Amino acid sequence: MVLTAIFGGISMSPRAPDSLWEAFEARRREIDKVLVADTPRSLAARDAIQTVSLSVLEGVPYVELHLHSNFSLLEGASSIDELLLSAAKQGHRALALTDHDAMYGSMEFARSAKEAGLRPITGLELNIEEVDGTRSHVTLLAETREGYSNLCRLSSRAFGLFEDEQDGRETRRLDPVVPVTFLKEHAQGLILLTGCRDGLVPRLVQEHCFDKAEVALRRWIAWFGREDVFVELQDNLVFGDRPRNRALVALAGRLGVGVVGTGDVHYHEPDRHRLQDVLVSIKHRKTLDESHRERRPNAEFYLRSPEEQAQRFAAYHPSAASNTVRIARRCTFDLTEDLGYSLPSPQIGDGRTPIEELGRICQERLEQKYLLHERPVAQERLERELALVTLNSLAGFFLVYHDVMKLAEVVAAEVRGPSRARSVTGLPPGRGRGSSVASIVCYLIGLSHIDPIRNKLSVDRFLNDGMRSLPDIDLDFPRDIRERLIERVHQRWGKDHAALVAIFPTYRIRSAIRDVGKTLGLPEAEVDRLAKRSQPYDRATEVREEVQRQRGGTDSDLEHGIEEQGWRYLSEMAHQLAGFPRHLSQHVGGMVISSEPLIDCVPCQPARWPNRYLAHWDKDSIDDARMVKIDFLGLGMLSVVEECVDLVEQHRQRVIDLSRTPDFGDPEVYDEICRGDTAGVFQIESRAQIAMLPRTQPRNLDDLTVQVSIVRPGPIVGGAVNPYVRRREARRRDPNYVIEMPACIREALGETLGVVLFQDQVIEVAKKMGGFNAGEAETFRRAMSRKRSKAIMEQYRLKFMAGALTQPDVTEAEATRMFENLL
Repeated sequence: MVLTAIFGGISMSPRAPDSLWEAFEARRREIDKVLVADTPRSLAARDAIQTVSLSVLEGVPYVELHLHSNFSLLEGASSIDELLLSAAKQGHRALALTDHDAMYGSMEFARSAKEAGLRPITGLELNIEEVDGTRSHVTLLAETREGYSNLCRLSSRAFGLFEDEQDGRETRRLDPVVPVTFLKEHAQGLILLTGCRDGLVPRLVQEHCFDKAEVALRRWIAWFGREDVFVELQDNLVFGDRPRNRALVALAGRLGVGVVGTGDVHYHEPDRHRLQDVLVSIKHRKTLDESHRERRPNAEFYLRSPEEQAQRFAAYHPSAASNTVRIARRCTFDLTEDLGYSLPSPQIGDGRTPIEELGRICQERLEQKYLLHERPVAQERLERELALVTLNSLAGFFLVYHDVMKLAEVVAAEVRGPSRARSVTGLPPGRGRGSSVASIVCYLIGLSHIDPIRNKLSVDRFLNDGMRSLPDIDLDFPRDIRERLIERVHQRWGKDHAALVAIFPTYRIRSAIRDVGKTLGLPEAEVDRLAKRSQPYDRATEVREEVQRQRGGTDSDLEHGIEEQGWRYLSEMAHQLAGFPRHLSQHVGGMVISSEPLIDCVPCQPARWPNRYLAHWDKDSIDDARMVKIDFLGLGMLSVVEECVDLVEQHRQRVIDLSRTPDFGDPEVYDEICRGDTAGVFQIESRAQIAMLPRTQPRNLDDLTVQVSIVRPGPIVGGAVNPYVRRREARRRDPNYVIEMPACIREALGETLGVVLFQDQVIEVAKKMGGFNAGEAETFRRAMSRKRSKAIMEQYRLKFMAGALTQPDVTEAEATRMFENLL
């Protein structure tokens, strides 16, 4: 293998950082494994982002309008964050994302670009098919909201939506393509660039078919309008670029359309061309030598500075660079603000508003569920939560969930059939989990069967006055009910208004080593052995050291020999590839619904199941768009419970109402649990749980709640397990054993013996000791849940310390220790 020629390095000249870059980069320096570098996306998830005005384009000579991220699956060799960091460093002020056929990263790009101070432009590079079957590329940019809707519809069509619609069926396409006539119907609000070297017009010019190229360009003009069509020039120092560009400029002048220069960017720096070669080889299931025709001819497809690009395209046409700025000014559509999504309209009678309807439902249920002496406390809690619902405009959100649960009751009755046991016992169709069970509104409208007042649950994590995203409600259903319910939701709102949420499985270091090693043509057995020895979070240097141990050599040894060079590059590229999305998949239970057709808000494609759609955004992008995402989770144990109810009736002639189970304190049951005899018992059947049960000796339901929570990665990594076990054993020996802790957090941490185990406790401690308000405490918790930034955590630490030291019985050492425990 001639790997030396393939991987010839090209260095990028250093550029002087400006103040924007310095401020931007300072928040994103690499730190240790617990506190990782911040990214534009992680900041955008926590802070309100500001609109980037058109004034940022003043004095800018060039805007990149053709750029691919790693969401151009197995094509783009840089992540969105890497591209934006490089763009900010080089002085870009606007940027267009034009991934191949799909818009998987469009929302992430839009939010992150604005956080970086760049104006985002939403676009797409589309694969189109002519009537004769030939295929070519075209670049499309969304100028208006209508243009964005057309982009979504074109992308959806590329993946099979609307295909064979006359026969009532649609095809899941693995090779996205759009019939060329479909563009004519969806041209409004779009700006068309004639595409890269694989575009129809550039390719015909390259082949000296000038008459055909003119016919093709006239067709674009007729469909899109002369002002919305630009001939795209690309100069990546590829043989034939210059004569082709000159011919394209002449053609544009003859037909009176503008020309525009683009970089066809696939990575943020020249050195990434190696990874791009590897990705293309993986995509085509070939080695590097075998994929020579598919790979790009050089390492010039990287993001250049505006000044360099403006100078490069000035040689072809004086307006080739300035037209990019004009187009950027015209593209006023902002995906983070102009999406136009709205909640499905709930069914309300008698002219009531959504909040009035929600209040009416809750009030009726409150009087049914609470005794007279319990109602004042419940009423106060309900009024507080309804005020927060009004503040955050969430009444319609809860009414949609209420409609879903009513639909679930109908489905459950159908699935359970004539079974007397299941019908009479009043088993709910599903159960809520997570933070939503702390809400009395959720309890009263049937989303949860847990009384938050009796169980002393705080609602601040779920609902507060500083919310920046919709509340997260997870619903567990028996599997048979879940399958029927998802189908019924599509029928209820229409398949055009409901879709499943996507996920993007990513490369781990082991899978990256295997795929890169195969591409480099290295011995499969040795690559597999290296992958098995690698740990999930190994760095490139650690993989390289393992290569040296396995190959029995040193760094200098790896510099010699063709095969040894392959091993040398393996560690570097496997580490770069780790974290890249591999393919599109389906979220375990998430579904998004909308009042307008979803394909006007996000591209969709047919799912594996018939008559179901799969949206092209993951849960984070759905959350950023403030779309209603309902999690229908299948829980096998609920199916087992329902089956057991039937079996008890069949064999014992007894109907058990699980909602009225009188005793959760049977000592014989807890004796069996404390012995670790829990094989097959939900949540406490793992080997780790069985080993821990004899040490913690749970004797009631609250103890079991702690037991389930303590054997989890968070408490284990945070060092909470041993302190809790020691204190519990001391309390068991001496019931009067007192655990020293500041008075302000005694209520929050009393049941867990001074140890932080639950996310709700993080919020309560931040409020009671650190002086945070409810919104700040929830933002702090969310910041911990995503990638942790050293800078952001330091800000929270300073605020926490300042609040804690105002408490009369809190020392600086205690405040520091508690903040570390929260992390």
